[in-house]
Amino acid sequence: MKIYADLHVHSRFSGGTSKDMTISKLSQFAKLKGLNVLGTGDAFHPSWLKELKLNLEESQYEGLYVNPLFPQIYFIVECEVGTLFEFKGKIRRIHHVILMPSLDVAEQISDMLSFYGEIAVDGRPVFKIHPSELIDLTLSVDENCFIFPAHAWTPWWSIFGAFSGVNRIEDCYGDRSDKIYAIETGLSSDPSMNWRISWLHKYSLVSFSDAHSPWPFRLGREACVFNLDRLSYSSLISAIKDKDPKRFLMTIEVEPAYGKYHWSGHRKCGVGPIPPEEARKLNYICPVCGRKLTKGVEDRVEELADLPAGYVPENSIPFIKLLPLQQIIASALGVNSNNVSNLYSKRIWNIYLELVSHFASEFSILLEASINKLAEFSPPIAFSIKRIREGKYRVIPGYDGVYGEILLNSNPSHSIGEYII
Repeated sequence: MKIYADLHVHSRFSGGTSKDMTISKLSQFAKLKGLNVLGTGDAFHPSWLKELKLNLEESQYEGLYVNPLFPQIYFIVECEVGTLFEFKGKIRRIHHVILMPSLDVAEQISDMLSFYGEIAVDGRPVFKIHPSELIDLTLSVDENCFIFPAHAWTPWWSIFGAFSGVNRIEDCYGDRSDKIYAIETGLSSDPSMNWRISWLHKYSLVSFSDAHSPWPFRLGREACVFNLDRLSYSSLISAIKDKDPKRFLMTIEVEPAYGKYHWSGHRKCGVGPIPPEEARKLNYICPVCGRKLTKGVEDRVEELADLPAGYVPENSIPFIKLLPLQQIIASALGVNSNNVSNLYSKRIWNIYLELVSHFASEFSILLEASINKLAEFSPPIAFSIKRIREGKYRVIPGYDGVYGEILLNSNPSHSIGEYII
Protein backbone atom coordinates (compact mmCIF):
# COMPACT_ATOMS: atom_id res chain seq x y z
CA MET A 1 0.00 0.00 0.00
CA LYS A 2 1.63 3.26 -1.16
CA ILE A 3 1.04 6.09 1.30
CA TYR A 4 1.66 9.81 0.78
CA ALA A 5 1.93 11.45 4.19
CA ASP A 6 2.19 15.05 5.36
CA LEU A 7 2.47 14.74 9.12
CA HIS A 8 3.24 18.34 10.11
CA VAL A 9 0.56 20.99 9.58
CA HIS A 10 -1.17 23.64 11.69
CA SER A 11 -4.73 24.59 12.55
CA ARG A 12 -6.22 28.06 12.48
CA PHE A 13 -5.22 28.46 16.14
CA SER A 14 -1.55 28.91 15.20
CA GLY A 15 -0.38 32.48 14.66
CA GLY A 16 -0.34 33.60 11.03
CA THR A 17 -2.48 30.66 9.93
CA SER A 18 -5.37 30.75 7.49
CA LYS A 19 -8.85 30.64 9.06
CA ASP A 20 -9.62 27.99 6.44
CA MET A 21 -7.49 25.45 8.31
CA THR A 22 -10.38 23.25 9.34
CA ILE A 23 -10.73 19.47 9.28
CA SER A 24 -13.12 19.61 6.33
CA LYS A 25 -10.88 21.91 4.27
CA LEU A 26 -7.77 19.92 5.12
CA SER A 27 -9.54 16.71 4.10
CA GLN A 28 -10.91 18.21 0.89
CA PHE A 29 -7.59 19.61 -0.31
CA ALA A 30 -5.57 16.58 0.85
CA LYS A 31 -7.72 14.45 -1.45
CA LEU A 32 -7.03 16.78 -4.38
CA LYS A 33 -3.32 16.71 -3.60
CA GLY A 34 -3.16 12.92 -3.43
CA LEU A 35 -2.27 12.69 0.24
CA ASN A 36 -3.44 9.73 2.32
CA VAL A 37 -2.36 10.75 5.83
CA LEU A 38 -2.27 14.20 7.45
CA GLY A 39 -1.11 15.46 10.80
CA THR A 40 -3.90 17.06 12.78
CA GLY A 41 -1.73 20.01 13.83
CA ASP A 42 -2.08 21.88 17.14
CA ALA A 43 -3.44 18.88 19.07
CA PHE A 44 -2.60 20.45 22.46
CA HIS A 45 -4.77 23.54 21.93
CA PRO A 46 -8.00 22.99 23.95
CA SER A 47 -10.31 24.50 21.32
CA TRP A 48 -8.73 22.60 18.44
CA LEU A 49 -8.63 19.38 20.44
CA LYS A 50 -12.35 19.79 21.02
CA GLU A 51 -12.93 20.24 17.26
CA LEU A 52 -10.81 17.18 16.51
CA LYS A 53 -12.95 15.09 18.83
CA LEU A 54 -16.14 16.42 17.23
CA ASN A 55 -15.04 15.95 13.62
CA LEU A 56 -12.88 12.84 13.69
CA GLU A 57 -13.57 9.26 14.65
CA GLU A 58 -11.31 6.26 15.08
CA SER A 59 -10.63 4.54 11.76
CA GLN A 60 -10.13 0.88 10.93
CA TYR A 61 -6.40 1.53 11.14
CA GLU A 62 -4.72 1.56 14.56
CA GLY A 63 -3.85 5.04 15.81
CA LEU A 64 -5.38 6.89 12.85
CA TYR A 65 -8.56 8.95 12.65
CA VAL A 66 -10.93 9.79 9.83
CA ASN A 67 -13.47 12.47 8.97
CA PRO A 68 -16.63 10.55 7.90
CA LEU A 69 -17.20 13.05 5.05
CA PHE A 70 -13.79 12.21 3.54
CA PRO A 71 -13.19 8.54 4.42
CA GLN A 72 -10.09 8.28 2.19
CA ILE A 73 -8.08 10.77 4.29
CA TYR A 74 -6.59 9.63 7.59
CA PHE A 75 -5.27 11.80 10.42
CA ILE A 76 -2.41 11.21 12.81
CA VAL A 77 -2.46 13.17 16.07
CA GLU A 78 0.26 15.83 15.93
CA CYS A 79 1.41 19.08 17.47
CA GLU A 80 4.40 21.40 17.12
CA VAL A 81 5.73 22.92 20.33
CA GLY A 82 8.55 25.28 21.29
CA THR A 83 11.00 25.01 24.16
CA LEU A 84 13.02 27.77 25.81
CA PHE A 85 16.20 26.67 27.59
CA GLU A 86 19.71 27.93 28.26
CA PHE A 87 22.77 26.39 26.66
CA LYS A 88 26.28 27.83 26.99
CA GLY A 89 24.99 31.12 28.33
CA LYS A 90 22.42 31.70 25.58
CA ILE A 91 18.67 31.12 25.47
CA ARG A 92 17.83 28.57 22.77
CA ARG A 93 14.43 28.59 21.10
CA ILE A 94 13.68 25.33 19.34
CA HIS A 95 10.56 23.82 17.78
CA HIS A 96 9.73 20.13 17.97
CA VAL A 97 7.03 17.98 16.34
CA ILE A 98 5.26 15.39 18.49
CA LEU A 99 3.27 12.54 16.92
CA MET A 100 0.89 10.68 19.23
CA PRO A 101 -1.10 7.44 19.02
CA SER A 102 -4.43 8.92 20.15
CA LEU A 103 -6.38 12.06 20.98
CA ASP A 104 -6.62 10.85 24.58
CA VAL A 105 -2.82 10.82 24.79
CA ALA A 106 -2.72 14.35 23.35
CA GLU A 107 -5.16 15.54 25.99
CA GLN A 108 -3.11 14.01 28.80
CA ILE A 109 0.13 15.54 27.52
CA SER A 110 -1.59 18.89 27.04
CA ASP A 111 -2.77 18.86 30.66
CA MET A 112 0.72 17.98 31.87
CA LEU A 113 2.50 20.64 29.78
CA SER A 114 0.07 23.35 30.90
CA PHE A 115 2.20 23.63 34.06
CA TYR A 116 5.15 24.82 31.93
CA GLY A 117 3.50 27.40 29.67
CA GLU A 118 0.27 28.82 28.29
CA ILE A 119 -1.33 25.96 26.41
CA ALA A 120 -4.21 27.96 24.88
CA VAL A 121 -2.41 31.13 23.72
CA ASP A 122 -1.33 29.63 20.40
CA GLY A 123 -1.70 26.35 18.56
CA ARG A 124 2.09 26.08 18.72
CA PRO A 125 2.67 26.51 22.49
CA VAL A 126 6.01 27.40 24.06
CA PHE A 127 7.29 25.81 27.27
CA LYS A 128 10.13 26.83 29.55
CA ILE A 129 11.64 23.38 29.82
CA HIS A 130 14.70 21.60 28.49
CA PRO A 131 13.97 19.44 25.40
CA SER A 132 15.17 16.36 27.30
CA GLU A 133 12.44 17.05 29.86
CA LEU A 134 9.92 17.44 27.04
CA ILE A 135 10.86 13.93 25.91
CA ASP A 136 10.58 12.52 29.42
CA LEU A 137 7.17 14.08 30.03
CA THR A 138 5.81 13.00 26.67
CA LEU A 139 7.04 9.42 26.84
CA SER A 140 5.84 9.09 30.44
CA VAL A 141 2.28 9.42 29.11
CA ASP A 142 2.79 7.00 26.21
CA GLU A 143 6.09 5.49 25.11
CA ASN A 144 4.79 5.27 21.54
CA CYS A 145 4.90 9.04 21.06
CA PHE A 146 7.43 10.15 18.45
CA ILE A 147 9.39 13.40 18.70
CA PHE A 148 11.68 15.07 16.17
CA PRO A 149 13.09 18.58 15.67
CA ALA A 150 10.96 20.72 13.34
CA HIS A 151 12.29 22.56 10.24
CA ALA A 152 15.82 21.89 11.47
CA TRP A 153 17.68 24.68 9.67
CA THR A 154 15.33 27.69 9.79
CA PRO A 155 17.27 30.64 11.32
CA TRP A 156 14.80 31.01 14.19
CA TRP A 157 13.21 28.37 16.43
CA SER A 158 15.09 25.41 15.02
CA ILE A 159 17.70 22.99 16.28
CA PHE A 160 20.43 24.15 13.89
CA GLY A 161 19.09 27.67 13.36
CA ALA A 162 21.70 30.40 12.90
CA PHE A 163 20.15 32.59 15.62
CA SER A 164 18.73 30.26 18.26
CA GLY A 165 19.96 26.77 17.54
CA VAL A 166 22.83 24.53 18.61
CA ASN A 167 25.50 22.60 16.73
CA ARG A 168 24.67 19.01 17.66
CA ILE A 169 21.63 16.87 18.43
CA GLU A 170 23.11 16.22 21.87
CA ASP A 171 23.33 19.97 22.59
CA CYS A 172 19.55 20.06 22.37
CA TYR A 173 18.26 16.75 23.71
CA GLY A 174 21.12 15.89 26.08
CA ASP A 175 20.93 12.42 27.60
CA ARG A 176 17.64 11.79 25.81
CA SER A 177 19.19 12.10 22.34
CA ASP A 178 18.80 8.35 21.91
CA LYS A 179 15.03 8.96 21.70
CA ILE A 180 15.47 11.05 18.52
CA TYR A 181 15.29 9.06 15.29
CA ALA A 182 14.51 11.72 12.67
CA ILE A 183 14.88 15.37 11.78
CA GLU A 184 12.64 17.46 9.56
CA THR A 185 14.79 19.11 6.90
CA GLY A 186 12.45 22.07 6.24
CA LEU A 187 11.74 23.91 2.99
CA SER A 188 15.12 25.63 2.69
CA SER A 189 17.20 22.43 2.79
CA ASP A 190 16.94 19.03 1.18
CA PRO A 191 18.47 15.62 1.99
CA SER A 192 21.56 16.22 -0.18
CA MET A 193 22.47 19.22 1.97
CA ASN A 194 21.98 17.22 5.18
CA TRP A 195 24.02 14.30 3.81
CA ARG A 196 27.10 16.54 4.03
CA ILE A 197 27.01 16.17 7.84
CA SER A 198 28.29 12.73 8.76
CA TRP A 199 26.78 12.57 12.25
CA LEU A 200 23.29 13.09 10.80
CA HIS A 201 23.50 9.91 8.71
CA LYS A 202 21.96 7.74 11.43
CA TYR A 203 18.76 9.83 11.46
CA SER A 204 15.84 9.57 9.06
CA LEU A 205 15.34 12.76 7.08
CA VAL A 206 11.64 13.55 6.95
CA SER A 207 9.94 16.26 4.92
CA PHE A 208 6.53 17.71 5.64
CA SER A 209 4.78 20.92 4.64
CA ASP A 210 4.54 22.76 8.00
CA ALA A 211 1.50 24.25 6.21
CA HIS A 212 -0.40 27.20 7.65
CA SER A 213 -2.86 27.08 4.74
CA PRO A 214 -4.95 24.17 3.40
CA TRP A 215 -4.52 25.15 -0.26
CA PRO A 216 -2.66 22.52 -2.32
CA PHE A 217 0.21 24.90 -3.10
CA ARG A 218 1.01 24.77 0.62
CA LEU A 219 -0.41 21.45 1.87
CA GLY A 220 1.78 18.50 0.90
CA ARG A 221 4.37 20.69 -0.83
CA GLU A 222 6.77 18.39 1.03
CA ALA A 223 5.80 14.86 2.06
CA CYS A 224 7.03 11.34 2.74
CA VAL A 225 6.10 8.31 0.65
CA PHE A 226 5.75 4.89 2.28
CA ASN A 227 5.00 1.35 1.13
CA LEU A 228 3.25 -0.46 3.96
CA ASP A 229 1.68 -3.90 4.25
CA ARG A 230 -0.94 -2.33 6.48
CA LEU A 231 -1.50 1.30 7.32
CA SER A 232 -1.28 2.17 11.03
CA TYR A 233 0.32 4.64 13.41
CA SER A 234 2.90 2.08 14.51
CA SER A 235 3.78 1.02 10.94
CA LEU A 236 4.41 4.63 9.90
CA ILE A 237 6.59 5.32 12.95
CA SER A 238 8.46 2.05 12.50
CA ALA A 239 9.22 2.79 8.84
CA ILE A 240 10.70 6.18 9.81
CA LYS A 241 12.66 4.84 12.79
CA ASP A 242 14.15 1.92 10.86
CA LYS A 243 15.05 3.92 7.72
CA ASP A 244 13.84 0.88 5.82
CA PRO A 245 14.01 1.70 2.08
CA LYS A 246 11.48 -1.03 1.35
CA ARG A 247 8.90 0.76 3.51
CA PHE A 248 10.15 4.36 3.49
CA LEU A 249 10.35 4.93 -0.25
CA MET A 250 11.30 8.60 -0.61
CA THR A 251 10.66 12.17 0.37
CA ILE A 252 9.07 14.81 -1.83
CA GLU A 253 10.91 18.13 -1.65
CA VAL A 254 10.54 21.57 -3.09
CA GLU A 255 13.72 23.03 -4.55
CA PRO A 256 15.43 24.32 -1.36
CA ALA A 257 16.19 27.63 -3.06
CA TYR A 258 12.42 28.18 -3.09
CA GLY A 259 12.43 28.19 0.72
CA LYS A 260 12.20 31.50 2.56
CA TYR A 261 15.63 31.27 4.18
CA HIS A 262 17.86 29.50 1.65
CA TRP A 263 20.33 32.38 1.16
CA SER A 264 21.26 35.28 3.40
CA GLY A 265 19.76 38.77 3.24
CA HIS A 266 17.96 41.59 4.99
CA ARG A 267 14.38 41.97 3.76
CA LYS A 268 13.78 45.31 5.51
CA CYS A 269 16.57 46.94 3.49
CA GLY A 270 15.83 45.01 0.30
CA VAL A 271 19.24 43.37 0.48
CA GLY A 272 19.25 39.83 -0.90
CA PRO A 273 19.43 37.14 -1.85
CA ILE A 274 23.16 37.07 -1.10
CA PRO A 275 25.20 33.99 -2.09
CA PRO A 276 27.10 32.33 0.78
CA GLU A 277 30.55 33.47 -0.33
CA GLU A 278 29.42 37.10 -0.63
CA ALA A 279 27.62 36.97 2.72
CA ARG A 280 30.80 35.73 4.36
CA LYS A 281 32.77 38.62 2.82
CA LEU A 282 30.22 41.00 4.37
CA ASN A 283 30.70 39.22 7.71
CA TYR A 284 26.91 38.81 7.64
CA ILE A 285 26.41 42.54 8.15
CA CYS A 286 23.81 44.41 6.09
CA PRO A 287 25.63 46.93 3.85
CA VAL A 288 22.68 49.35 4.12
CA CYS A 289 21.87 49.54 7.84
CA GLY A 290 24.82 47.80 9.47
CA ARG A 291 22.66 45.25 11.30
CA LYS A 292 23.03 41.49 11.11
CA LEU A 293 21.90 39.73 7.96
CA THR A 294 19.58 36.77 8.38
CA LYS A 295 22.05 33.98 7.70
CA GLY A 296 20.86 31.58 5.01
CA VAL A 297 20.36 27.85 5.50
CA GLU A 298 22.97 27.03 2.86
CA ASP A 299 25.51 29.09 4.81
CA ARG A 300 24.58 27.35 8.06
CA VAL A 301 24.86 23.88 6.51
CA GLU A 302 28.31 24.80 5.23
CA GLU A 303 29.37 25.72 8.77
CA LEU A 304 28.53 22.26 10.11
CA ALA A 305 29.36 20.16 7.04
CA ASP A 306 32.28 17.74 7.20
CA LEU A 307 31.67 16.09 3.82
CA PRO A 308 31.83 17.50 0.27
CA ALA A 309 28.81 18.57 -1.77
CA GLY A 310 27.38 15.64 -3.68
CA TYR A 311 28.20 13.02 -1.04
CA VAL A 312 25.53 10.30 -0.79
CA PRO A 313 25.53 8.02 2.28
CA GLU A 314 24.96 4.30 2.02
CA ASN A 315 21.32 3.23 2.43
CA SER A 316 20.05 6.80 2.20
CA ILE A 317 16.36 7.34 1.47
CA PRO A 318 16.01 8.89 -2.02
CA PHE A 319 14.13 12.10 -2.76
CA ILE A 320 12.57 13.93 -5.67
CA LYS A 321 12.00 17.65 -6.19
CA LEU A 322 8.60 18.98 -7.21
CA LEU A 323 6.89 22.35 -7.32
CA PRO A 324 3.20 22.88 -6.46
CA LEU A 325 0.89 22.42 -9.45
CA GLN A 326 -0.88 25.76 -8.99
CA GLN A 327 2.44 27.54 -9.34
CA ILE A 328 3.35 25.46 -12.38
CA ILE A 329 0.03 26.34 -14.02
CA ALA A 330 0.49 30.03 -13.29
CA SER A 331 4.07 30.09 -14.62
CA ALA A 332 3.14 28.10 -17.72
CA LEU A 333 0.38 30.60 -18.56
CA GLY A 334 2.60 33.63 -18.04
CA VAL A 335 1.07 34.61 -14.69
CA ASN A 336 3.33 35.68 -11.81
CA SER A 337 3.34 32.53 -9.70
CA ASN A 338 5.14 34.23 -6.82
CA ASN A 339 2.13 36.47 -6.19
CA VAL A 340 0.02 34.25 -3.93
CA SER A 341 -3.21 36.05 -4.82
CA ASN A 342 -2.77 34.82 -8.41
CA LEU A 343 -2.74 31.22 -7.18
CA TYR A 344 -6.15 31.75 -5.55
CA SER A 345 -7.58 33.23 -8.77
CA LYS A 346 -10.60 31.61 -10.38
CA ARG A 347 -8.69 31.07 -13.62
CA ILE A 348 -5.80 29.12 -12.05
CA TRP A 349 -8.06 27.24 -9.64
CA ASN A 350 -10.50 26.13 -12.34
CA ILE A 351 -7.64 24.80 -14.48
CA TYR A 352 -6.24 23.01 -11.44
CA LEU A 353 -9.59 21.36 -10.67
CA GLU A 354 -10.07 20.31 -14.28
CA LEU A 355 -6.63 18.69 -14.38
CA VAL A 356 -7.11 16.89 -11.07
CA SER A 357 -10.55 15.63 -12.03
CA HIS A 358 -9.04 14.11 -15.19
CA PHE A 359 -5.80 12.71 -13.70
CA ALA A 360 -7.03 11.78 -10.14
CA SER A 361 -4.70 13.94 -8.02
CA GLU A 362 -1.92 16.51 -8.10
CA PHE A 363 0.72 13.91 -7.26
CA SER A 364 -0.57 11.71 -10.09
CA ILE A 365 -0.14 14.63 -12.48
CA LEU A 366 3.33 15.61 -11.28
CA LEU A 367 4.75 12.11 -10.90
CA GLU A 368 2.94 9.68 -13.18
CA ALA A 369 0.83 11.25 -15.94
CA SER A 370 2.07 10.94 -19.51
CA ILE A 371 3.45 14.21 -20.83
CA ASN A 372 1.69 13.55 -24.13
CA LYS A 373 -1.62 13.06 -22.34
CA LEU A 374 -1.05 16.27 -20.39
CA ALA A 375 -0.23 18.05 -23.64
CA GLU A 376 -3.64 17.13 -25.01
CA PHE A 377 -5.02 19.19 -22.15
CA SER A 378 -2.47 22.04 -22.27
CA PRO A 379 0.89 22.04 -24.10
CA PRO A 380 2.39 24.84 -21.95
CA ILE A 381 1.48 23.07 -18.70
CA ALA A 382 2.74 19.72 -20.03
CA PHE A 383 6.01 21.32 -21.07
CA SER A 384 6.44 22.94 -17.67
CA ILE A 385 5.79 19.66 -15.83
CA LYS A 386 8.34 17.97 -18.10
CA ARG A 387 10.88 20.62 -17.14
CA ILE A 388 10.13 20.08 -13.46
CA ARG A 389 10.63 16.32 -13.79
CA GLU A 390 13.94 16.89 -15.58
CA GLY A 391 15.08 19.61 -13.19
CA LYS A 392 15.32 22.10 -16.04
CA TYR A 393 14.21 25.22 -14.25
CA ARG A 394 15.78 27.92 -12.14
CA VAL A 395 14.87 29.47 -8.82
CA ILE A 396 16.07 32.83 -7.56
CA PRO A 397 16.80 31.86 -3.93
CA GLY A 398 14.60 32.96 -1.06
CA TYR A 399 16.02 35.00 1.82
CA ASP A 400 14.98 36.49 5.18
CA GLY A 401 11.36 35.36 4.93
CA VAL A 402 10.96 35.95 1.17
CA TYR A 403 10.09 32.92 -0.93
CA GLY A 404 12.31 32.12 -3.89
CA GLU A 405 11.18 33.03 -7.40
CA ILE A 406 10.46 30.14 -9.76
CA LEU A 407 11.61 30.58 -13.37
CA LEU A 408 10.22 27.94 -15.73
CA ASN A 409 10.79 29.99 -18.90
CA SER A 410 7.85 28.43 -20.73
CA ASN A 411 5.98 30.25 -23.46
CA PRO A 412 2.27 29.42 -23.74
CA SER A 413 2.13 30.55 -27.35
CA HIS A 414 4.34 27.70 -28.61
CA SER A 415 2.82 24.85 -30.61
CA ILE A 416 2.53 21.36 -29.20
CA GLY A 417 5.43 20.14 -31.33
CA GLU A 418 7.83 22.55 -29.63
CA TYR A 419 6.97 21.20 -26.20
CA ILE A 420 7.09 17.46 -26.64
CA ILE A 421 10.48 15.87 -27.19
